[in-house]
Amino acid sequence: MGILSIREWLNPSRVAQAHCDIPCGVYDPAQARIEAESCLKIIDKYNDSKDEVFRARCIAVKEKQGELAKHHIDVLWSDYYKPEKHDAKFPRMKDVFKEAVTTASKVKQGMNRVDAEKLLQLIDQIEDFWKQNNGPTETRVQRTAAAKA
Repeated sequence: MGILSIREWLNPSRVAQAHCDIPCGVYDPAQARIEAESCLKIIDKYNDSKDEVFRARCIAVKEKQGELAKHHIDVLWSDYYKPEKHDAKFPRMKDVFKEAVTTASKVKQGMNRVDAEKLLQLIDQIEDFWKQNNGPTETRVQRTAAAKA
């Protein structure tokens, strides 16, 4: 690989995306759950309103929150979940992650409350898996005694 030209440096042909640039090792399904809860509440507000401008805003915001939920699930699936570490004890988890990502896409695409409720149930399963694998102690920074008081 040679030296990059100024054009290649300013306008790269490939761009990498990541949860963070390290990877940092901080994972928590609560991030996905907050976004999914927001989607559910927005769907309710959309259904309760007759204001078309408000409803359009609901759709736009819900799509953004749905994408964030999907992103956080993807990060847990690709960075935290390891088949060689988890499949023996949790053989269905890869299917749960896949279904959660697919359901998050459905939530983004539509205004179906049932899909949003299903997404929350799947995130709960991911959280249970995370907790059973010491996720809170292995992937989160523990609070100091002063912060807990």
